[in-house]
Amino acid sequence: MVLATKASPAPESPKAFTHGKVLVLGLGLIGGSLAAALRRTQKHQLWGYDLDQASMEQAQQQGVIDHQVTDLAATISLMDVVVLAVPVKAMEKVLVQVAPHLSKNTVLTDVGSVKGNIIAAAYDVFVTPPAGFVPGHPIAGSERSGISAVNIDLFVDHKFIITPLATSDAQAIEVLADLWSGVGSEILMMEVARHDEVLAATSHLPHLLAFSLVDTLASNTDNKDIFRYAAGGFRDFTRIAGSDPTMWHDVFIANRDACLKTLDQFTEGLADLRAAVATGDSQTMMGILTRARSARHHFEKILANSAYTGTMTNTKHFNVHAGGQVRGRIRVPGDKSVSHRSIMLGALAQGTTHISGFLEGEDAMATLQAFRDMGVVIEGPTDGKVVVHGVGLNGLKAPPGPLYVGNSGTTIRLMAGLMAGQKFDVELSGDVSLNKRPMERVAIPLRLMGAVVDTAKGGCPPLKIKGAQQLTGIHYHLPMASAQVKSCVMLAGLYAQGQTGVTEPAPTRDHTERMLQGFGYAVERSLDACSMVGKGQLTATDIDVPSDISSATFFLVAAAICPDSDLVIEHVGMNSTRIGVVNILRLMGADLRLQNEREVGGELVADLHIKYAPLKGIQVPADQVPLAIDEFPALMVAASCATGTTIITGAEELRVKESDRIQAMVDGLSAMGVSIKGTTDGAIIEGMGDDGQFSGAQIVTHHDHRIAMAFTIAGLRAKADIKILDCAHVATSFPNFVELARAVGMTLDEEFQA
Repeated sequence: MVLATKASPAPESPKAFTHGKVLVLGLGLIGGSLAAALRRTQKHQLWGYDLDQASMEQAQQQGVIDHQVTDLAATISLMDVVVLAVPVKAMEKVLVQVAPHLSKNTVLTDVGSVKGNIIAAAYDVFVTPPAGFVPGHPIAGSERSGISAVNIDLFVDHKFIITPLATSDAQAIEVLADLWSGVGSEILMMEVARHDEVLAATSHLPHLLAFSLVDTLASNTDNKDIFRYAAGGFRDFTRIAGSDPTMWHDVFIANRDACLKTLDQFTEGLADLRAAVATGDSQTMMGILTRARSARHHFEKILANSAYTGTMTNTKHFNVHAGGQVRGRIRVPGDKSVSHRSIMLGALAQGTTHISGFLEGEDAMATLQAFRDMGVVIEGPTDGKVVVHGVGLNGLKAPPGPLYVGNSGTTIRLMAGLMAGQKFDVELSGDVSLNKRPMERVAIPLRLMGAVVDTAKGGCPPLKIKGAQQLTGIHYHLPMASAQVKSCVMLAGLYAQGQTGVTEPAPTRDHTERMLQGFGYAVERSLDACSMVGKGQLTATDIDVPSDISSATFFLVAAAICPDSDLVIEHVGMNSTRIGVVNILRLMGADLRLQNEREVGGELVADLHIKYAPLKGIQVPADQVPLAIDEFPALMVAASCATGTTIITGAEELRVKESDRIQAMVDGLSAMGVSIKGTTDGAIIEGMGDDGQFSGAQIVTHHDHRIAMAFTIAGLRAKADIKILDCAHVATSFPNFVELARAVGMTLDEEFQA
């Protein structure tokens, strides 16, 4: 993903840069298309110049430009913007021609795909480049060239990279950004050196390979058959070999160092693949192929603005229509907690782990991708099936860069423990929401074990963990009930000398302890503590991930509050540390029964059958709060529909989740007419009774998936529609939530905004 950077601020300038009069020097594909697109906006007067007189005449005849340039020097002095759309090799010569005639108020820019040599040429010509000089590069093109190839929509939904200099005036940068955004481009800023490195990898190398492949095959004596029977893949990849050879020759020379560096990296990778094919090394081949496939799919998500590896730029809202019903039989996605841990422990085990029922939500996929980045071969997921080729506790490799985990708090906190024991340095970061969440709660015990862990301002991500540290086991008394902190310490304990133990103030989910045992690692467990001895070994196993009780909760509450409901949710995990929501709903009077109880892969599962029954307010038992911590947004909706008062205490953990969930629910329910008071560690809710209805409202989710889903089910008892803002993150834990909600009888629409 291209990351934007800011240029060094230039001294404030009195110059007034505008862009009414635009001169495009060079009327090939890029220059001609830009002129045509600008002219269409009717905001500019377009002059065009090309050494080929016929191209200028054709450009004017086609309506690409308004005026041909006959006196270049005189025309330049009158222009607001001059765009150099000439080959990179010719750029210095053109700058020499242009420089003497530029007005102090002219914005000078270019479209070259290599910036270093152009900027060097500018310093040679100007000594100090003028304030109006702002280099840039449109990420768009075609194998066609010349004025006849002009495409007025060439830049729509494509990126334009500005590479400003320290001397570039802020207003000139703004003018250039406005000009290119006006033709449909997305504006990014980047440092010059980084631009040339990125383009060497993403543009220049593919062209080098395409030219080389076609040339190599064309040299074969049987080339006619090769080209006659070539399939679509060959056609699509080699299309760019039809590009202008002269232009690309100049690009390769101009960006020689970056091209060679990238070409060397590719050559090394190709050699690895050749060796794997030659020796029949299936695991290495699968590693290369699966990583490539995953990277390509991720690239597609980036283009669609939906990848977990960047902040989502598309906004999704839910429009929930009042009323509906809840009936049927459904299965919700696999347990997120188990999915995370199955990848982590499978990757560190000896042998191959087969996983079924894996949750293909963005949080769990972030964990999977992190281990791929550290060299683990992972096949899938395909229909919930994943194959993990373990590398052992000490087999991870340093990732190529920071490990980005999106919105997943579980991933970053658990991996902090695992990364503390590695031989390499690593940085863990996430999206805007995750980077506001507290991480000192995991950093403190890790430091006590000997790890070197740095957090950002406020104790938040990114986490920077120094490798090659000797860890020593500790017995840590948790200051709060947190399964994530407990798991972090225990996973670090895998790499520690001696015994590592955790005592918790109240029982929390025990998936980590259970799964360690499932992978053959000895763990001592009691009601409020667990311990283990480090430096052991994990052995691969098969895992059948049960359905996530946190995901099931939304439908349990939906049925509990909606008259005439009758719903079965299949294969739900019934881990004793996770069933707080079942116990609380039963205490409130819900008609909830467990059917077909059984054990699968060491985890208890059951089918949950729930029918509507009037609910009553309760004092939520303190011992049930940690067992239902993620389920409280939905439970607060249930409490709002009950008769009497519900009091929640001991849930301060809710204030440091993806959002301050206590405040988010208080604000939303209050807007819908519920009498609710937030406290430091919970809430007091006056239920509306059996006949009560929520008012319609607009809900702010704070980009929290559980807040979005909780208010979605509230629509069943609403008297007017509910609009729920910013729901894109629902996919992090429950990718098919909307489909299942509609399947059981709820009515909601999705609204997308760029």
